[in-house]
Amino acid sequence: MADWTDSIVGDRMTVDREFNDRVESSRFTSQEWGLIMTATEFDIEHADDPDRARIVADTEKLPQIMPELENVRSQMAQMGGAPSEEKSSSGGLMDSLKGALGLGNGSSGTDQERVDAAERLTQAYADALQKHLESKNKWEQVRNAYLE
Repeated sequence: MADWTDSIVGDRMTVDREFNDRVESSRFTSQEWGLIMTATEFDIEHADDPDRARIVADTEKLPQIMPELENVRSQMAQMGGAPSEEKSSSGGLMDSLKGALGLGNGSSGTDQERVDAAERLTQAYADALQKHLESKNKWEQVRNAYLE
């Protein structure tokens, strides 16, 4: 199953470029998106059924990287490049530190919201990737490679 992803590296690079606008309009910075994509694997659901087969984002590792996303955001803030789209109603250095350490009572809700947003965005990426493969008449080849 791993070989199928090797065969679409160039396609993923194309989709990455096309998807960049979507990332820029999301709540995530490009650095955060890079971490999210590192923690995301792609799978093909119903690969044996050509009519139902689709690429899905496996995001089970996303909750584990949320503290690192907060570290990236904190580092950007320290360098004066804080993202303008921080949706937390609380704030300040102490809240950021508490969140990074897993302390504080509001972090799990915020983390869950961020996980949910990341899951939606990674699935949108998976959909865009499949659409790209279909437009290049490569989808059947990729689906069959997955089955091997």
